[in-house]
Amino acid sequence: MANQIIRTEQAPAPVGPYNQAVKASGQMVFVAGQIPLDPQTGAMVGEGDVAQQTEQVIANLQAILTAAGATFEQVVKTTVFLADMNDFAAMNGVYAKYFNEATAPARACVEVARLPKDVRVEIDCIAVLPN
Repeated sequence: MANQIIRTEQAPAPVGPYNQAVKASGQMVFVAGQIPLDPQTGAMVGEGDVAQQTEQVIANLQAILTAAGATFEQVVKTTVFLADMNDFAAMNGVYAKYFNEATAPARACVEVARLPKDVRVEIDCIAVLPN
């Protein structure tokens, strides 16, 4: 089965040569890193506020997963990129509202030198759909 490109207007359009997500072999969904952009305006949400930015990032992830026929419960891996590891607790507080600790996906969290548009947080994910 060929890969399926996932696109939705409910999340920001890609700003480079990548897609919002790719459903591989009809079972795996690889969602590109999302930053806190409002999908309607393209404007950054929550300048300087990592909690507000994380809320928007997760809303964007959810929109893309929904377009692919997936939910947060099917996410098996996330990667969180932070501009400052001191923002970890605030980001994690928001993240925990969407991923139950008992069933949460595997996760990596790294501090990076800089993120697109100088945002505070970016998150990508991988989901596996049932057969």
